[in-house]
Amino acid sequence: MDISPAAMVNATVQMKQAQTLQQGQIAVFKKSMDIAESSIAQLIQSVPQPPPLASSGNLGTKLNVYA
Repeated sequence: MDISPAAMVNATVQMKQAQTLQQGQIAVFKKSMDIAESSIAQLIQSVPQPPPLASSGNLGTKLNVYA
């Protein structure tokens, strides 16, 4: 097992680079999740409201069926 100071420094630098890369990947992932959340919210808001149910009369007050 190599425990020289140069090897330790090299390992530390590699770990720091990997950590920095991972932080960048997480930031990109979070941004893409925010964009997806915004897109889905807009899609849900664009769905039209169902028509109101009939409240009087003989037509539509007993059974409500959508095609």
